[in-house]
Amino acid sequence: MADRKMYLQIAELFARRDEITIETTLSGGQAGRKKILSGEERMLPPEEHVYRETLYGRSRAVVCGGGHVSLALVRFLKMLDFHVTVIDQREEFANRERFPDADEILCMDFPEGLDRGKFGEHAYYIIVTRGHKDDYNCLSAILKLKSDYVGMIGSRGKVALSFEKLRQDGFPEEEIRKIHAPIGLSIGAQTPAEIGVSICAEIIQEKNKYPRKTLEEEVLRGIRDENAVTMVTVVEKSGSSPRGEGTRMVVCRDGSIYGTIGGGPIEFAAVREAQSFSDAGGFSIREYDLSNSKAATLGMVCGGKVKVLFEKL
Repeated sequence: MADRKMYLQIAELFARRDEITIETTLSGGQAGRKKILSGEERMLPPEEHVYRETLYGRSRAVVCGGGHVSLALVRFLKMLDFHVTVIDQREEFANRERFPDADEILCMDFPEGLDRGKFGEHAYYIIVTRGHKDDYNCLSAILKLKSDYVGMIGSRGKVALSFEKLRQDGFPEEEIRKIHAPIGLSIGAQTPAEIGVSICAEIIQEKNKYPRKTLEEEVLRGIRDENAVTMVTVVEKSGSSPRGEGTRMVVCRDGSIYGTIGGGPIEFAAVREAQSFSDAGGFSIREYDLSNSKAATLGMVCGGKVKVLFEKL
C-alpha cells in the first residue's frame, strides 16, 4: 500500500532524478500496491489493472541576463512552477537581493555558467542579455546542449546578425531554426512586465505541445505536511473534464488542499471523500460521470468521465 513513507521516498528521488516511473495496482488482491520501477522494469509492458506513469522533474528555466525584463520574467516563471536559474557576470545584477525568488543565481560569465550548470536535457533557455556579444556567447554555448526551448530577445536586425555568425561558425541550419527570436508571442508588449508575459506565453505554448506529467511543487509541499491525510490522483479521463490524467492534489484533515484536480463540484466531492479515510494505507477508486443528467447532480455541464484514486498518507 502507498503511505506517507512511500510518497516521501518518491519526493526524495524526484529531487535527484530527471524522471521516475511508478506503478499502482488498481484492483485485485494487490490493489493499492505502489512500486518504483527500475530501468529494466520500465521496458516491460504494464500488467492488467496497473496504472503506470512516468513523472518528470520540474521544468528548468535558465535566464541569461539580470536586467529589467528578467526581474519580471523570474517572478512569472516561478508562478508557472519552473525551477529558475539566473546567470549574469555583473554582481549588481546577479544577487539574492535582486532576485529573491530565483532558485539559483550564478554570477559568472555566461559560457562558464551554462557549462557549469546541470540543467538537464529539457531546459528552457531565455537570452535577455545587455548586448550582441553576450547574446552570441549564450547562443553558441546553448546550441551545444540539449534543450526544449531557446529564445533570444532583440530586434530582427540583431537576430539576423547573430544567426549569420552562427552559420559562419558551422552551426547547422536546423539547430538555428529552433531558436525563438525575436523572443515571445507577438502581443505588442512594451514594458518589461509585458515582455515577460509574452515570453512566458510562448514558453507555455511550446511546453504544452508535448506535456509531461510531474509532481507540482505545491503537491510536494503537501506530501511533507504532517496534517495531510490523502493523496488524490486522476488516473483516467474521457471526454471533457477539468484537468488531465496524472493530476494530483493532497488533502489535509481540515479540508485544506495542496494542488488541484480542477476545482468545482468534483474537487469538492473528492475532498469530502478524502477526509472520510480512516485506516492507514487506505485505498479507493471513485468514478465521476460528468455527462448529461449525471453531471447535473454535481453542478457540471462539461461532459466526460473521470476516475479518481484515493490513497491514505
